[in-house]
Amino acid sequence: MAELHSFNKQLWRIFVMATAKQAVYPLVTGQLGVLVERLKRTHHAATRKALCELTCDLFQMAGEVFFDNDQYTSAAHCYTLAAQAAREASSRDLWACALTRHAFISVYERQFADTVPMLASAADLAIRGDSALATRYWVSAVQAEALAGLGDLTGCERALDQAEHVRVLGANSQTGGWLRFDGSRLPEQRGTCYTLLRKPDQAETALQEALRLPVSLRRRGSVLVDLARVGVMRRDVEQTVRYATAALELTGESGSGVIARKLAGLNQQLSALDGELRLSELRQDISASLAVERSPL
Repeated sequence: MAELHSFNKQLWRIFVMATAKQAVYPLVTGQLGVLVERLKRTHHAATRKALCELTCDLFQMAGEVFFDNDQYTSAAHCYTLAAQAAREASSRDLWACALTRHAFISVYERQFADTVPMLASAADLAIRGDSALATRYWVSAVQAEALAGLGDLTGCERALDQAEHVRVLGANSQTGGWLRFDGSRLPEQRGTCYTLLRKPDQAETALQEALRLPVSLRRRGSVLVDLARVGVMRRDVEQTVRYATAALELTGESGSGVIARKLAGLNQQLSALDGELRLSELRQDISASLAVERSPL
């Protein structure tokens, strides 16, 4: 069992460091096959619980790979399987994280109302989970974005303030795998929330803070798109083109469907600034980039 646990942790390290997340997928499916076979042969309660936890862990990783590849239906299926495994293992924190990842799909699809019941369930589980872990604060951060999408400024800021409490937790509040929320993402999440709430000044302050932090290509690309959206809100062509172009370059480097999805949303907003030649050219560049076929896993 220790060897299986060690391999899961190694896979998460590879996943976090990988520029193209889909490269990890064959390793994930191979390890899942091993775990499923062990589960079929295991009847001892403690062993089965441990195997279910490891299986939940890997299904969450598989879901993240699909999510990054813009295959949301497959990602949702993985998160559902992860939640089922966590429930069998009676692991509230694992279960809450699986539900939160599932809800995040609707956030990215801008179906914000759909996230409310799932995130409420995740929050209830997290509160009854391990108080030393950051789970409940991560749920709050995602709830903030959902509330921002619904136009609830007060609720959003309350959830963001709750998420900030993660900073007082110790070094062992994250697992390094299925739970990696340490507060370092809060500036970009706060910036995204204020972008959704159409508060450009507050959004830019938070997003510029996020750009100064060491972040992955995917996260940097997401911040750049939000800064381009701030430019659209201000009708600032220079800002819009500068940040959108930088995000486009990162899309090519990372192959991330997350950045591509956000660029698609930006492209729809650019119609508000019609008549500018540079924006017309930008829309064409974004459309051409999005037209490149993504390879299914």
